[in-house]
Amino acid sequence: MSISKRPIGIFYEHPAWFKPLFKELEKRRIPFVRIHAANHQYNPAEREVPYNLVVNRVSSSAYLRGNSQGVFHSANYLSHVERLGVSVINGTAAQEIESSKAKQLELLASLGLPFPKTRIVNHVNQILPAALALRFPIVIKVNLSGSVASVLRFGSIGNLQKAIDLHQINLGSDHTALVQEYIPAKENTIVRIETLNGKFLYAVKIHTRSESFNLRPSELTYGSANHWSNENNRNAIRVEAYSPSQKIVEDALRIAKAARLDAGAVEYVTSAVNDQLYFCNIIALSNYVNDPINVLGFDPHVDLVDYIEERMRPIYDHEPVPVF
Repeated sequence: MSISKRPIGIFYEHPAWFKPLFKELEKRRIPFVRIHAANHQYNPAEREVPYNLVVNRVSSSAYLRGNSQGVFHSANYLSHVERLGVSVINGTAAQEIESSKAKQLELLASLGLPFPKTRIVNHVNQILPAALALRFPIVIKVNLSGSVASVLRFGSIGNLQKAIDLHQINLGSDHTALVQEYIPAKENTIVRIETLNGKFLYAVKIHTRSESFNLRPSELTYGSANHWSNENNRNAIRVEAYSPSQKIVEDALRIAKAARLDAGAVEYVTSAVNDQLYFCNIIALSNYVNDPINVLGFDPHVDLVDYIEERMRPIYDHEPVPVF
């Protein structure tokens, strides 16, 4: 089969998040194949794959749904696809950033951008020494996922020591965690900036009902057009379209470029203590807001499929250049 006649491969894991993407592809009659990352195999000896383009949408939060095999497997499969010369939207570089909070902070540090003071540990016995180098309260986040369920907050050394003694701290599947100063979010809000192809797509402000700044919108479902609810505690969370300053948008685009995100998001929080901005999350593989017409005024899935078609166009439109 010629390259131009091959379908797109959508490499995904969540059963519901990408239905709008599938719907838009079907609407335009773009041939595609759903590749379920949580239950997949490939042949490393093959010399070609049956796709002209692969779109990677495997979130590290698959780990929380018992599909950690999809996260670890995806990096290998994407490397295989890229080796065979197939173009990938959000390839191995984006997947590596998505899957490691430690690498995200290294990237932010390389760009000179602010993030909460942090120590990265690989053993429980390193948590207390790391915490003593920081200001309490602190939070402990597992490296692989930014889920609320994987974030623990401690207000004192005593409480932290007790949790360590009772073996209540799990460092996650890669045995790596971030020990980080807790940043109280101003008005309990997080701002998420979505980027696409190096450009600003939209931003939303998330109004939480707690003090946590670690809530990851890709783990939220929607109770109505303007409300999200967390899958763990079902607390309603209000979300609204938002316009960050041009400087913040430019910084987010710098992050996306450095992380090699074709389509991805950056989150930041503003401290309630000193109004300092801190970048706190890079989400290479995320879902868009539900009911986007009412929330944003447009459907970002249309923009995403426009970009997919743009990446396909060199394959479909290529013609030999005549020689005179």
